[in-house]
Amino acid sequence: MRSFLHRHPGVRLAGLLSAPLLWLVVAYLGALAVLLVSAFWAVNTFTGEVVREFSLQNFRTILTEDVYRNVTLRSVGVAAAVTVICVVLAVPMALYMAKVASPRSRHWLVIAILTPLWASYLVKAYAWRVLLANGGPVDWLLGGPGRGPGYGLFATIIVLSYLWLPYMILPIYAGLERLPDSLLEASADLGARGSRTFRAIVLPILVPSIFAGSIFTFSLSLGDYITVQIVGGKTQLIGNLVYANIGAANNLPFAAALAVIPVLIMVIYLVAVRRSGALEEL
Repeated sequence: MRSFLHRHPGVRLAGLLSAPLLWLVVAYLGALAVLLVSAFWAVNTFTGEVVREFSLQNFRTILTEDVYRNVTLRSVGVAAAVTVICVVLAVPMALYMAKVASPRSRHWLVIAILTPLWASYLVKAYAWRVLLANGGPVDWLLGGPGRGPGYGLFATIIVLSYLWLPYMILPIYAGLERLPDSLLEASADLGARGSRTFRAIVLPILVPSIFAGSIFTFSLSLGDYITVQIVGGKTQLIGNLVYANIGAANNLPFAAALAVIPVLIMVIYLVAVRRSGALEEL
């Protein structure tokens, strides 16, 4: 067998990749295919049973009802706001880690960035629930109960920005770390100011890394529903509508149609950022 595999590297490669490819096709792509197919089914209003017949009613309802258009726009807006906040916070932190901090401090800073990822998602979300309202520390700092952000859209954006910030810092840090210090020194020796050096040398490295991080922050915020349930108050995003139609409404086809929306948005986003080199930074 060893001799056969040595003479046929193609067979060896196929055997090596067969298990992960099978998992990818069956578990991942298969689940997406079932999701897409079930989105064209409907639910009998009298019996509550799923009618497995092709119908565009679910998508027609999403496109014609104002509430679903508003929720979609709100979800995209929240995801975009979270991404912008993460970029604003991540760029100076990653720049300091990659080019200013000592090698010893750099390792500890990376550990500090990764540490929040080890904690439970729910624990962090509920911790922010305590911080933002009900007389928590934010209320106390702002002068008393009810003065904090409380529950709602703003609180949702704050918590999501905190949750996904490491996913923006790490790609930017990785990109800046590959930037040779000699280029920055050469730019300074040639008389370029800091702004000129940033535009000509740092920014071309920074933009693909930002887009790479935005893929995580944007997609994770777009489909999140747990944070909205905990700190969002009456705020509704796409994830909440999907969860509601799976649970109380028991309308799986309509939930599948709603779930197709973030998938299409992310496909469009990935196609748009592909030319920036962001996918190579992942």
